[in-house]
Formats: sequence, structure tokens, C-alpha cells
Amino acid sequence: MSIDLLENIQDAPYDLLLLADPSRDHINEYLRRGQCYVAANKHEVIGVFVLLRTRPGTMEIMNVAVRDKYQGQGIGKKLVLCAIGKAIEQQAVTIEIGTGNSSLSQLGLYQKCGFRITGVDRDFFIRHYDEEIVENGIPCRDMIRLSLDAGSFHPIPS
Repeated sequence: MSIDLLENIQDAPYDLLLLADPSRDHINEYLRRGQCYVAANKHEVIGVFVLLRTRPGTMEIMNVAVRDKYQGQGIGKKLVLCAIGKAIEQQAVTIEIGTGNSSLSQLGLYQKCGFRITGVDRDFFIRHYDEEIVENGIPCRDMIRLSLDAGSFHPIPS
């Protein structure tokens, strides 16, 4: 599997991006401002993430997604670890990531990769999305914010 920067955002894999974020408008906004990386197995795009500089010294990992048939194989973790590495290469001191309160496996994954919960943006998904999002039978209302200090990055082994 290779993970490479997508040079032309017009080629962004929307089918994957929409798995992690149901708003095409939101996706277009952070694609325009960020860097989209795609994971490919031979010639098939199987995963994606977007890195976005949010302020000096800080980058946020947005929209980590893996094609359904490849989920559960450790690819999401490889994407997150790659994103952390790319952020550190670009002198990020703090790396942030957010996910819904109902995204239970993502919360676990991010913590295994070294992120710590730093806050809750209450009602984020109610304020920013027109349609209700439900995962694992739980209404997605709040954004759980996590961050990682690049200087002390040590992922927890699986």
C-alpha cells in the first residue's frame, strides 16, 4: 500500500470522503485549504485523509476514511500514523483530530495512536449538519476533540 499526496483536488475520492463526512460543502472547504492524501493498493484507492494547518504550529487531521471492504485490517491506523508523520515533517507542534461522540471505534483508534481527549464541542453536529447522523445506534451530536503533542509522540502498540 502506498500513501501519496493528491496533486489535483479535482481527483479527490468523494465516495470515501463522504463515508467520514456527509457534507460535500464541508469536504470542499477543507480540501481547498488542506492536503489530501490517498492510500492505494495497486491501482485502487482504499483510504484517504486530509491534513489542514489550522494555526501556526498546529495541524488537524480531517476525514480519515477506509473503503468498507478494507476496514478492520489496520489501514485506518496506518493512515492516522502517516498523517501524524506528515504533520511532524511540516513542523507541527500540536496535531488535532475530532470525531463524533457516536464514533466509538474511531475514538479508540485515535487514543491508540497517542491522541488524548482535550474537549467536547457540544452540539457541533446539530449546528453544522442539516441531517441527523446516527452511528452505532447513537445520535451524533457532539464533536470529541483530541490532540497530540508531536514532541512526545509514542503510539500505544496494538
